[in-house]
Amino acid sequence: QVQLVESGGGLVQPGGSLRLSCAASASIFSRYAMGWYRQAPGKQRELVAGVTSGNSTNYADSVKGRFTISRDNAKNTVYLQMNSLKPEDTAVYYCKAERINMGLRYVYWGQGTQVTVSS
Repeated sequence: QVQLVESGGGLVQPGGSLRLSCAASASIFSRYAMGWYRQAPGKQRELVAGVTSGNSTNYADSVKGRFTISRDNAKNTVYLQMNSLKPEDTAVYYCKAERINMGLRYVYWGQGTQVTVSS
């Protein structure tokens, strides 16, 4: 079982920045692919950014050039740096850890952190 704890959400004005953190309890954190997802009211949860165990990254088109995902395996933590925030970035942001081992897929989610972009 892996526990994920997100932090760093809050209220920010349009154009501002926030950095989200997700701390994982897994001792083999480096073997997990990590991702940030978000869910706005009335909408489905969507992928924002992901980073593989090999440190390859991918982003939703809507955040490319504004958000950066990174991981620190020594700290068992993944980050999401969000710049040039827009009101449409308002959502609950969730951290996800995923690993495939011996043909089995393991997926864990954090509890979410609220990001509100508003003037």
